[in-house]
Amino acid sequence: MSQRYIGLMSGTSMDGIDAVLADIDGTRWQAARAHFFVPYPDPLRQQLLALQDSGGDELHRAALLAQTVARLYAQAVNGLLTQEGLAAADITALGAHGQTVRHAPEHGYTVQLIDLPLLAELTGIDCIGDFRSRDLAGGGQGAPLVPAFHQAVFGHPQHERVLLNIGGIANISILPPDGRPAGGFDTGPGNMLADAYMQHYRQQPYDRDGALAAGGRIIEPLLAAWLAHPYFQRPAPKSTGRELFSFSWLQGYLKAEYRPADIMRTLNAFTARSIAEAVRRHAPAAREMFVCGGGTCNPVVMAELRQQLAGVQVATTDDLHLAPQWVEAAAFAWLAACRIHRRAAGPHRATGAARPYVLGAWHCA
Repeated sequence: MSQRYIGLMSGTSMDGIDAVLADIDGTRWQAARAHFFVPYPDPLRQQLLALQDSGGDELHRAALLAQTVARLYAQAVNGLLTQEGLAAADITALGAHGQTVRHAPEHGYTVQLIDLPLLAELTGIDCIGDFRSRDLAGGGQGAPLVPAFHQAVFGHPQHERVLLNIGGIANISILPPDGRPAGGFDTGPGNMLADAYMQHYRQQPYDRDGALAAGGRIIEPLLAAWLAHPYFQRPAPKSTGRELFSFSWLQGYLKAEYRPADIMRTLNAFTARSIAEAVRRHAPAAREMFVCGGGTCNPVVMAELRQQLAGVQVATTDDLHLAPQWVEAAAFAWLAACRIHRRAAGPHRATGAARPYVLGAWHCA
């Protein structure tokens, strides 16, 4: 019997919260029904970014920000319910990712800020979150979390596919045929560095439609220096974030004579070429790649991907009947259903954990 779930996601781009209403039968995916978005106020975004680095009174600041994030998540839930004419009692559970502010699997921890009991209290709906900790305890990276969802929804019975998410960080899921467990890893920066450049130097949230990048040329020595980062030579499974690819890291490479359009074009090429190299190395049999996330809105990145992956059909998840901006939040609706039904959905091949685990902590309303 189909039940309704809401998945909630705020990614490393820190632009806001996506909420997706989904129908799920047990743990069998049915459909995504609706979407609602709540943007982050700029002061909140700046406060969250400030927690990326060590600073004074961190515990107090983090606790207060977790409450603020929970209230915005509740706003997204209530906005979605109102939009769809539903009540809290119509929803079986929420799957809430929280806002990543530190990701340090080499030290055995990762931090996704959200006050889960407060979210359950504010919405009146059972809330499931803290999805990464169990995987980390089993020796995994705790990321990427969603390859099992990608396999369940997008896998093909006869041939291998790649599912690419371009958010702040880009990650791929490698989906083998016949429902075998998916692999995957973070390929490197997605939109994160390009967005940071636009925010710092142009006071714009991002390069809308790749307009600035489209007028630039690739600075090949700069691109080569970025691609020489040791992360790209690490074996999978692996995951990354702002800890490695920070704005200060980017600034260390920039020279006064570089044109802004050329820097943006080079950042777009950095994203696309690091993804393409990961696909060539780890999924050489794949002839289809479906893309989701904010990067699908950048025609420069998408064109570069198609050029770099000649012979691979590059499309968006629209072709598989799920909007690119809905995919990540939808995954957390499915993970919530897996937690309720005790299905081990931990993508151990992608994270390096000892085995698949049942993921998530459950807070009753």
